Amino acid sequence: MISMIVFMIIIKELSDYVFSYTFVILKSVSMASIGMSLHVNGMFISSSLSNMMVILTMALIFLVMVSTPESKEDWTYYVCINSLAVFLVLAFKFSSLLGFYISFEACLLPTLLLIVSWGYQPERLQAGTYMMLYTVGASLPLLLMIVSLYKDQCSLDLFVLSLGVGTMSYSSYLYIPLFAAFLVKLPMYGVHLWLPKAHVEAPLSGSMILAGILLKLGGYGMIFVSYCFNTSWSSYSVGLVSLSMWGGFLATLMCLRQVDVKSLVAYSSVGHMSIVAAGILMDTSWGLMSAVVTMVAHGFSSSAMFCLAYFSYQKSHTRHIPYMKGMLQLYPVLSLFWFLFCCINMACPPTLNLLGEMSIVPVLLNVSGSLAIIMGLMVFFSASYNMYLYSSINHGSSASFVVSGVSPKSYLMTSLMCHMLPLLLILKSNLFSLYYSW
Repeated sequence: MISMIVFMIIIKELSDYVFSYTFVILKSVSMASIGMSLHVNGMFISSSLSNMMVILTMALIFLVMVSTPESKEDWTYYVCINSLAVFLVLAFKFSSLLGFYISFEACLLPTLLLIVSWGYQPERLQAGTYMMLYTVGASLPLLLMIVSLYKDQCSLDLFVLSLGVGTMSYSSYLYIPLFAAFLVKLPMYGVHLWLPKAHVEAPLSGSMILAGILLKLGGYGMIFVSYCFNTSWSSYSVGLVSLSMWGGFLATLMCLRQVDVKSLVAYSSVGHMSIVAAGILMDTSWGLMSAVVTMVAHGFSSSAMFCLAYFSYQKSHTRHIPYMKGMLQLYPVLSLFWFLFCCINMACPPTLNLLGEMSIVPVLLNVSGSLAIIMGLMVFFSASYNMYLYSSINHGSSASFVVSGVSPKSYLMTSLMCHMLPLLLILKSNLFSLYYSW
């Protein structure tokens, strides 16, 4: 795995990127076909869930390199991106709970460096401060509970905990502090304020990695920790699921009020990740499958949306949606990708996003009919803000300051096409039936 990351640093030509990306996608299918069995080999874990997250990480890091060729001469940029990739792979592969926690927190440092060093506005310092205070502050209760678990079990290895002998069951009032670190990382509505600030100030690479991978680390952590601490459905779960779904609904409403394209995509991420949180917290096989499918689908679709926002910004020199209008007249190919990814983001068939949203509906109906109604409203308003986004940017007369007569670069089209291919994995949706149990 590390050799693949090193290989990514060496390759330079676009054809090499595409070849490597194709190899990664094919490898992901073969690795995911192993099954859901849990294998622990020394310090590292091998399961379909961890393998899928590692493949998602590698694929998106490749796409970051393809989408930002102007940064090839900056070696510090490469060091930052690849150190973040290493920390992410370690977080998904460590079998030790302490190792996972250290890698989980270490991912913040390269992310903060990306925002502060390659961000666009002076407010990037405030955005970095918000991100660090929210994520680090919420992680402290988890660290205390890890220490308590080690004191009780004398081990933090997942293999020991998987034996089920004396697995620690905590009081229900510790349920929320246990998941707080991951609910902030997802993020859940109410503790999400750091995310729009970070996205607005981050460079393209920072937004792609943050939306595509780092948010999924929160979902993976919830599954990992619930297995270690033997959590179960409780009254606190009902409250968190209700809060998550209502928060997702409010986030979709917020999208309709946004005028900054990156802020709109950031709030749409809050809405989609609320489905992930609800699916994991409901502790059912269908809920878990819905969460995993949504994580993979959102990883590629949200990254592509930020790519489109950046490419449109290069032509219009603004992120203000009303001022970006008229792209259809000047760049019809770019408008085509806007249409396709807005459809994907609103979960149109036959995309992977649709499978993720459909899978959670039976679980919500089993808990409460009102939650299913909220889910229906989320789907409706999700379609609304995606249609608003597409029509506002692409229709109408273009402003005089929009650059015209310059065709999009080939690497931009390659990046967007590579984002789209994995979203057709619904044609092989039996891959995700493996996630019924850990």
